[in-house]
Amino acid sequence: MSEEQAVTQSGVTTRRALLAGAGAIGTTAVLAACGTDPDEDTSSSGTQSNGGSDPSAGAGDTGGGALTQTSKVPVGGGAIITASSVVVTQPTEGEFKCFSSTCTHQGCPVTGVEGGTINCNCHGSKFSITDGSVKNGPASKPLTEKQIKVDGENITLV
Repeated sequence: MSEEQAVTQSGVTTRRALLAGAGAIGTTAVLAACGTDPDEDTSSSGTQSNGGSDPSAGAGDTGGGALTQTSKVPVGGGAIITASSVVVTQPTEGEFKCFSSTCTHQGCPVTGVEGGTINCNCHGSKFSITDGSVKNGPASKPLTEKQIKVDGENITLV
């Protein structure tokens, strides 16, 4: 019997046993964090990230306050409001739309609005700024539309 086997049998945990247990726990955590069902609608979960697309992001909903101001949403583009997990778009001048900023493919936050689409860099999905419909997969479901109210310069969720 080796010294290591004798130590284990006497009730003292060896360094090798500790490392093996830690490795198993780490592997379990990594596997648990991987993926969701690609067809699962995860539009109501996840933490959102601005991705540098809008300087007003983070100035989001402050207990019933405005999501953003109309002047901060470019015509033909949009603004990701990280604090409220939404993206506000202005497809044509004076027309504002709002959608969940969570990609319907696997729940990643959308990262930018350009070229007439709301873009998710996780897997390349793109959504229309007009109606949230899928313009480029792998997402197969549109972004969830949110109801907003435009009152002067302020845009708020209804």
